This record gives sequence, C-alpha cells and structure tokens, in this order.
Amino acid sequence: MSIGLIALLDDIAAIAKVAAASLDDVASQAVKAGAKAAGVVIDDTAVTPGYVIGFTARRELPIVGKIAAGSLRNKLLILLPAALALSYFLPSAITPLLMFGGAYLCYEGVEKLLEAFLPHHAHQHEAQLGTVALNAQTLEDEKVASAIKTDFILSAEIMAITLAAVPAGSLLTQSLVLALVGIGITVAVYGVVALIVKADDVGLALAKNDGASPFGGMGRALGRGMVRGMPVFLTVLSAVGTAAMIWVGGGIVLHGLELYGPPSIGHAVHAATQAAAHAVPSAAGVLEWIAHAAISGVIGLVIGAACIPVIGLVVAPAWKRLKRFLPGRSTAK
Repeated sequence: MSIGLIALLDDIAAIAKVAAASLDDVASQAVKAGAKAAGVVIDDTAVTPGYVIGFTARRELPIVGKIAAGSLRNKLLILLPAALALSYFLPSAITPLLMFGGAYLCYEGVEKLLEAFLPHHAHQHEAQLGTVALNAQTLEDEKVASAIKTDFILSAEIMAITLAAVPAGSLLTQSLVLALVGIGITVAVYGVVALIVKADDVGLALAKNDGASPFGGMGRALGRGMVRGMPVFLTVLSAVGTAAMIWVGGGIVLHGLELYGPPSIGHAVHAATQAAAHAVPSAAGVLEWIAHAAISGVIGLVIGAACIPVIGLVVAPAWKRLKRFLPGRSTAK
C-alpha cells in the first residue's frame, strides 16, 4: 500500500515539474514576444491620453477604465481567437486585414491633424459622419468608442507580432502566450496612462502642502512644476500620439505593399534607408530607422488624406443607412 502511495506521489511530482516547465516556457515566450511589440505599445501609450484631454478631473480615471476594459475585450474576446483561427485556416488573410487596419490608423491621424490646423473643415467632416456631440455624455461616449476603435487596430498589430514571435507549438501554448501578452500590455499601457492623466492632480496636492520642513518646500516646488508642466506635456504627447498613428499605420501598409506590391517598392525603400545609414556610418542604425519611419509617415499622410473623402462621402452615408435596419435603432429622422 505504501509503495503504491509513493509511486503515486512520484507521478504527481513528475506532472508538477512538467507543468512548471510549461508555465516557465509560456512566460519566457510571452516576455520575448511582448518585447518585439514594444514599438506599438509605446504608440498606444502616447495615443490614449489625447482622448481624455478636456474632461473634468473626476471623469479622467473612469474614461481610462472604460477604454482599458474595451482594450481587454478587443484582445481576449475578438483578436485572440481571430488570430489563432486565421493563422490556422487562412494565414494569407492576416496581412491584408492589418493593411486595412493601418489605413484606418492613417485616417484617424490625418483627421486629428485636420482638427488641429483646419478646425472648421474638421467640424464639417464630423457633421458628415454624424459624430458632432450634443452633450457631455455623448462626447464622452464618442471619445471612448473612438479610443477603443483605435486600440483595436493597435492591439491587432500587437497580437499579430506576438503570434509571429511564438514558435510553432500547441494551440494551448499559443493561446496562453497571446493572453498573457494581451493582459500584461493592457495593464502596463493603461496603468501608465492613468498615471499621466492624474499627474496634475498629484502636483496640485503637493503644491497645497503647507508643511514647514525643507521636504515640504521641495514638494511644493515640485507640485507647482507638475501643475504648470502637465498641460504642455499632454499637448506634446497628443502630438506624438497623432504622429504615431500616421507612422504606424503607414508602416503597416508599407509592409503589406512590400509583400504584395511590385518588388520596386521594397527595393526603393531599402535603397533609401541604406543611403541614410551610409551618410553617417557611426549612427547607421538610428538613421536607417529614421528614414524608414519618415517614409512610413509620408505614406501614412497620403493614405489618411485619401481616406477622408472616401469615408465622409461613401462609408459614412452607407453606415447611416445600415443603422436604420439594426435592432434597437429608430428609423425616424
């Protein structure tokens, strides 16, 4: 009896070791895949605070929470199973779908540029789309919905990069790695976003500290600096986020064009980046990256500008007509 019990315990210990090794392997793959998606993660972090600017302090964290919840739904309930299904049944469709997503990012970025430099035309474009907010709640809902749509594209890129970085293996391992990366990146991105949007409130609290100690004085000085600096920082971050959408979207489309377009496109991009790298050999890697980003940005601007009339004159009217037939929608004008 005791010998049988010992054998059973040995079997349990062996199973536990295999499970622990599997978990270690999943965690290791998740870390490596997450690192490869770092560029898109930075873009996601830069883009999101722009959706919170203009709201009252008490609504900032709830809005970030809504966007984070939508991001998790995007990654775990839609993109994870879709990525696994496409990679198994139709892997050739992943890149074209990402190109459509990249074009939408370009459109979002150029639309924000239009809003910044030509606010009158931007307002007319919003009216065409039927997205002019009537009250604070409508504005908040539209901002959250827009942020979640943008997050969907960035999340799709993150999940695609992650899936490409995961070695061929069992479906369970791939699913666990994708889920772990999705949850980890969402927590990291929106945790940083929450800290960014509440930094001015922290600064205000420090500035109001009336302690007489030297540390109290240092805290007040730091708080005043944060209060004065955060609006500028958020403005700069919003500009970076807009540029990131255009750059990342253009880069996604460019990658697809290099795969499916004429070989001359890839050759031209490679020649341009190599010429930049050879200009200053000591900074070859940095200059090559800058050249590729610049090319992606120009392509993103062109695509985004082309999408503005297409969406305003074709897609938006078609969507309005379709919404009349959706359940719960009123057909009254």
